Amino acid sequence: MAKKDHVSETPATQLLKANKVAFTEHPYEYLEHGGATHSADVLGFDPFTVVKTLVMQDQDAKPLVVLMHGNRKVSTKNLARQIGAKSVEPCAPEVANRHSGYLVGGTSPFGTRKTMPVYIESTILELPRICINGGRRGYLVGLEPQVCVQLLGATAVQCAMPL
Repeated sequence: MAKKDHVSETPATQLLKANKVAFTEHPYEYLEHGGATHSADVLGFDPFTVVKTLVMQDQDAKPLVVLMHGNRKVSTKNLARQIGAKSVEPCAPEVANRHSGYLVGGTSPFGTRKTMPVYIESTILELPRICINGGRRGYLVGLEPQVCVQLLGATAVQCAMPL
């Protein structure tokens, strides 16, 4: 059977279409724990341009979303300091799933179940295009990074660290 190029709609693609955002679709073979480096590899993208959507929480367990380069990790100390939190840590997968409405590995910042503050690594905004999860495992969408600011009200932060 031939691999489908069209992927059925997700809450993320519905939101993008409703806001008339131009995006490209990039389905790929999902690999458990493969992460952004795997999708970048398979699709032939620079992992720096593949953006991870990370659901984290502050010291009061309030959820927040961090958008980070695929080949970097979040300095939770730097992030906490910049957003005025005592501490920030990743949510447990089942908690992240509950907040976002997506499965971990298929989390998109667009169309989340709960509205959460979104923080984007500032250097992502300097890229002409990014690939970000489209709302399911094995599915990225390509778009201009400014969309994250326009649609999500993403705040630029500087918290990237080498993997």
